[in-house]
Amino acid sequence: MSTGPPPSQLCLLSTLPLKQVGDKVRFLACVSSYSPVHAILTLEHRLSGDACSVLALVDVNLILERIGANQTRTGEWVNVIGYITDIAPMNDGKRAKGGNSKIQVQALLLWSAGPLDVQKYTASVRALEC
Repeated sequence: MSTGPPPSQLCLLSTLPLKQVGDKVRFLACVSSYSPVHAILTLEHRLSGDACSVLALVDVNLILERIGANQTRTGEWVNVIGYITDIAPMNDGKRAKGGNSKIQVQALLLWSAGPLDVQKYTASVRALEC
């Protein structure tokens, strides 16, 4: 019997609204902005054909000394492992796959994705989720 922390759940950013506050998740997303005052990264991963618009607001205060400027640069693809701290609708009040959501995440780890084929990654993760 293990008493360690729970493993993270690999998922797409677009499926985070289906998770619960307190879930430990791992996802890939693109930096759209960074607030150095609050140490909050805004991440997105727009998928062609998806009506869902999801933003992740990732709090990096716990890992500031371990991340570099390249991981907060707009356009950089990063991997995140962390806990969901809040799930909120953006505009229309819906919290479902078809609604727009802002997901707040407390980051435990964050690292650059490096060169990758985002379409292949997305297809691989979707295949795992089924």
